[in-house]
Amino acid sequence: MIEFKMVSKRFGKIQALDKVDLRFESGQCIALIGPNGCGKTTLIKTLLGMVQPDEGSIFFREKPISGMFQYRSEIGYMPQIGRYPDNMQVGQVIQLLKTLRQEFHQPYDEELIQAFGLESRMKQRISTLSGGTRQKVSASLAFLFNPQVLILDEPTAGLDPVSSEILKDKILRERQNGKLIVITSHILSELDDMVTEVIYMEEGKPRFRKMLPDLYAETGEKRLSKALANLLQPKNPV
Repeated sequence: MIEFKMVSKRFGKIQALDKVDLRFESGQCIALIGPNGCGKTTLIKTLLGMVQPDEGSIFFREKPISGMFQYRSEIGYMPQIGRYPDNMQVGQVIQLLKTLRQEFHQPYDEELIQAFGLESRMKQRISTLSGGTRQKVSASLAFLFNPQVLILDEPTAGLDPVSSEILKDKILRERQNGKLIVITSHILSELDDMVTEVIYMEEGKPRFRKMLPDLYAETGEKRLSKALANLLQPKNPV
């Protein structure tokens, strides 16, 4: 469904992406993880068209995305920090996006708007929202247009425990509906029940890609955080 072929990107002296080859398919829920500066965010931004790669190609449904924009209507993106006009109300932001995307109109998915209680905040200005409420707005917008691909960057950061569970349950249901979901997160304990596989990036390229059951079997661990620690820690020579 989505394919990166030999994608590279450099910012000055920093090689953010180094000949990345990856393919994502529908029905997968992938954890894209790694240390800060490993290239996760740059990879996502090249897919969204926010960053142009220096080399390589990206394909969506077997078609190159270069110079195209229609494919973005199938992607729901939740940024780590949502930035919206401070003087606008929550309801105005939602309506604005509906208007901008009316060309690709389809039944709206407003489940999270209701589950998060945002209906009572529609007239509240963005500038007055807490960080957690902004996250709720971002999550609701990502799912609003019923996209086939969901890119979620640190989705539970700043959410209270109840809201975090609401969002995780929603992600699980969308995975079961056959959608492609890519999640970046530093809170590895929240990924165990959601993802089907893990891609660990380092220095601008994938270091390994493993199905979650295979990762657990290889390390003898039952939690993602411990499995990664086991796999990545230096091995003492015999």
